[in-house]
Amino acid sequence: MTDRLRGAWLDDLERSASAYFWHEVDEVTGLVRDKSSATSPASIAASGFALTSYAIAAERGYFPRAAAAQRARRALQFLCEAPQGDGEDAIGAHGFFYHFLDMRSGRRVWDCELSTIDSSILFAGALAAAAYFDRDTVDERDIRSRADALYRRADWQWALDDGPMVSLGWHPEKGFLKYRWSGYSEALLLYVLGLGSPTHPLPASTYDAWCKGYLWKQVYGYEFVYAGPLFIHQLSHCWIDFRNVRDVFMRGRGIDYFENSRRATFVQREYATRNPRAFAAYGPDCWGITASDGPGPATRTIDGRVRRFWEYRARGVPYGPDDGTLSPWALLASLPFAPEIVMSATKAVAENYPDLARKYGFAASFNPTFRTDASSAGGWISPFHFAINQGPVALMMENFRSDLVWRLMRACPYIETGLKRAGFKGGWLDSAATEDSPPTHDHE
Repeated sequence: MTDRLRGAWLDDLERSASAYFWHEVDEVTGLVRDKSSATSPASIAASGFALTSYAIAAERGYFPRAAAAQRARRALQFLCEAPQGDGEDAIGAHGFFYHFLDMRSGRRVWDCELSTIDSSILFAGALAAAAYFDRDTVDERDIRSRADALYRRADWQWALDDGPMVSLGWHPEKGFLKYRWSGYSEALLLYVLGLGSPTHPLPASTYDAWCKGYLWKQVYGYEFVYAGPLFIHQLSHCWIDFRNVRDVFMRGRGIDYFENSRRATFVQREYATRNPRAFAAYGPDCWGITASDGPGPATRTIDGRVRRFWEYRARGVPYGPDDGTLSPWALLASLPFAPEIVMSATKAVAENYPDLARKYGFAASFNPTFRTDASSAGGWISPFHFAINQGPVALMMENFRSDLVWRLMRACPYIETGLKRAGFKGGWLDSAATEDSPPTHDHE
């Protein structure tokens, strides 16, 4: 594939992923569906990815800048003005938001929890939009003002629930969840945002306590901070450029989180190559094991072996859970870390499994081991796209192609402050100058 063809192909994949946030949205509230089903509620994380994707779409010319700004402004207006508190019509409390919301009203659905991590994804998306939409227009001024207010409103100290680390969430009926964000996970983003707050910041001790739960492992010859699902090694990197910046833990290991994710990506490939559980299709150009939709719940005997299959689950390697379900989106979201293996794998999946092509790019997941009467070589194929899959594809592909989101967030003083309070040093962070507000950029 020539460089020109590769560029056009990547652009098509990124455009398709971004289109999800243009079409799976309520025109009044600006809330975005959790998955591509007409009956799906919105998720607050989807709104975070959408806000950043609008900046990408404007930069790439997928949609006019003015239209993208209007979309972002509409969503931020609703999120800022919707009720907070204990009432039935509340969208959240203490500046955080419920995980799932009704598309039209914004009300909590399914008695779901107020989610600290999904709210963090929203805040990151809002700050990225504020950094991008920097022109002196009514829409873009309002985006900056509301995004800043949204982030400042979050009471991170309340989210500690008088404990050493942030709680995963809260229910108005039962109070805080008993689990906290401890040990390496997607909450790296959460702690940087919480530490960077100018109004209700987390104490630095919370980050130290979080790092104490890390597992440093050697897997297939690669040493890294371990997490099984691939998305954990991707999500925080959607917004934060961790290249050459290190906290105390990583300085002691001589690597950064970017290199850590690179190693985790190679572990995925090696696991699929070795294929210890003998699943169909696994190999050096067919991998991507992460949180994903699946064909279960079901138990089948296949070639004399009892196989158990799950629905949506955080799958991981090398210790599982693993039921043969693969996620093409997880390949693309690893593109900045290891393009030399991601490009070949993505190309192979596209060629070998043409039935995975969908409206918004690749299908969310497929399982060649789980065969159906109507299945193709890919076996079971998820009928849905998910916002939390589409978002990392759009953001990480753009970071690979231009560093856009990373550049925007490097200019965000809250991110800089959060990283420094967490003990990060080096790279771009040492040359950054904290200011009261992000500098402007010329995106022409």
